[in-house]
Amino acid sequence: MSKFLKKSLWVFHLNTGSCNACDIEILDVLTPFHDAERFGVKLVTSPRHADVILLTGPITLEALPKVVNAIEAAPRPRVVIALGSCGVGGGIWHDTYSTIGGIKGLQKILEEKGVKVDAFYYVPGCPIRPEAILYAVAMFKGLVSKKVKSEIKHAE
Repeated sequence: MSKFLKKSLWVFHLNTGSCNACDIEILDVLTPFHDAERFGVKLVTSPRHADVILLTGPITLEALPKVVNAIEAAPRPRVVIALGSCGVGGGIWHDTYSTIGGIKGLQKILEEKGVKVDAFYYVPGCPIRPEAILYAVAMFKGLVSKKVKSEIKHAE
């Protein structure tokens, strides 16, 4: 995948039922002020052309078939970046009747359907900051290291 990381990243924005706050921040990242294009980030209109899928929202049941189709249409290696509290864990809608509660629920559904996703990245926040999106892209491309380690400590 190192050859893949050296190229420009074409991203497909996938709104799965969000309030649009994170979507506005994505657009802000693409403006000249934050200039995501300096990292080679380009927004595309089809998942078939995308290197990365930017997923926002808690993934509503209405949007779920379209989300699965879009991810399935993306070429391999498939990379999904879950943006915002809703995309990461469902936000305030994490346990409602009309959502699957974020990316963890989607991962299970994709596994059941046999859709392979090579990597998931998480960018929490409500809404996400443009700087956090740029940091995620820089981390994905290997320009910066991860700030926080996830360690699981077992009780003895």
